[in-house]
Amino acid sequence: MSGLFTGLLPVSAEAQATSERPNILWIFSEDLSPFMGCYDDPINAGHTPAIDQLAADGVLFKRAYVPAPVCSACRSAMITGVMQTTTGTHQHRSGRTTDGQIVPPDTQIHLPEGMKTIPELMRAAGYFTFNSGKDDYNFHYDRRALYSVGSKDDYKAGMNGWQGNTARHTMSITQDTWNARQDKSQPWFGQIEIKGGKANTKYTRKGEVLADDDVPLPPYFPDTPALRKSWTMHYNAARGADARVEAILDQLQADGEMENTIVFFFSDHGSNHSLRHKQFCYEGGVHVPLVIKGKHPALKAGTVRNEIITALDIPATTLAMAGVSLPDYLDGQDLFSSEYKPVEYVISARDRCDYTIDRIRTVRSDQLRYIRNFYPERPMLQAQYRDQKKDVLDLKRLHQAGQLNDYQEQHWFGVRPSEELYDMANDPHQINNLAGDPQYAEALRKHRDVLDKWIEETNDQGQYPESVIQLKATYELWKDKPVFKNADVNPEYDQFRN
Repeated sequence: MSGLFTGLLPVSAEAQATSERPNILWIFSEDLSPFMGCYDDPINAGHTPAIDQLAADGVLFKRAYVPAPVCSACRSAMITGVMQTTTGTHQHRSGRTTDGQIVPPDTQIHLPEGMKTIPELMRAAGYFTFNSGKDDYNFHYDRRALYSVGSKDDYKAGMNGWQGNTARHTMSITQDTWNARQDKSQPWFGQIEIKGGKANTKYTRKGEVLADDDVPLPPYFPDTPALRKSWTMHYNAARGADARVEAILDQLQADGEMENTIVFFFSDHGSNHSLRHKQFCYEGGVHVPLVIKGKHPALKAGTVRNEIITALDIPATTLAMAGVSLPDYLDGQDLFSSEYKPVEYVISARDRCDYTIDRIRTVRSDQLRYIRNFYPERPMLQAQYRDQKKDVLDLKRLHQAGQLNDYQEQHWFGVRPSEELYDMANDPHQINNLAGDPQYAEALRKHRDVLDKWIEETNDQGQYPESVIQLKATYELWKDKPVFKNADVNPEYDQFRN
């Protein structure tokens, strides 16, 4: 970070001169890869009409990458505009205890002094704020300071696992959103969570559900009914996400809010139903949809932008569109500023996910993806929360029977390479690791140096072992669950079991 924030930022002169500042809505999906027509997906072409129309009416970003391939780490970064590895919020579901309990002081994680979240900055600028869905932030905060409405009556600061209201479960659009503000002329900034890849076929329109044989499996999976079903489910979920987006846009229109609202549609990471997407740093884990549409001079209908961008540009752009001066600690930039500079690299990071301890970093450039595995001896299928899923059981069954092909056997159960390098244009499934190819030696060195420099300059907190206190809290969360008790989990937990 280039500096610390020392106070509430003023609204810019441009915003003060504007009689009607825009409302800004984040439609923040869970677990959703860009399997949509506007992203040239052949399976869902013509079956995601609402998102495709949103893109046609606004700006479509073809290559947006999130800072982490898991929800709480990503959402912690998105709500601050700063990489989770910088703020110490990189370990999934950290700084918390079981639901309904106040986080004790010794496990609280605090943001750097003076740093404010995006909704706090928006409120200071006069915006009404809400979050109809999950928080899932890995730091200690008072939810009532972030959001004007939606916190439970008995809410206490530190009960920060999820959301204040029940919208996550009911998928209500009208509860605790723009209609909750008293002054209807007050501009608002809000988030609506949609379940995305976690919804399976719940919201998929009638007659639109794909059969398991309709979607070909990628080559890193063996062909079993369970893996085919799991992979197909995400395409169905993308169709269902489209229906949810349509309902939200219809409600905006019905409530007379559409005209002055800028809509951001994006996801926290890739597919929930793929063992190599969510939680991992391959393209499928960190590549997400991003569409921005609204009444703004920069949002010209039909614009398609193909440069690589970080999703941390979303919070920066949000503040800029609201006329709020940008804190100097932000890791993103205003995508529509005259001073915007395309980036050469985007970095994403994976650390502990639930109880599974790992550390992976990735650098995405225009043509290549570089991945560094800091625990290569721990296989891809080391003990994890999905161990009882049928697709994981299928992989283990075929492994034990010797029925995986050479690549699948090594990829899922072997020692991982410490470095991976892929030509994304010619190898979209990231099968052929070029890290050992002499023709790519210079490219490998360049990406390696970029990551080394980033780790040093940002003081990547993942390079330090997680505290015993935080590991103990994680152990307490999982110790009584069969998926943990009956598994060969990481040795770091032996100190608590003994």
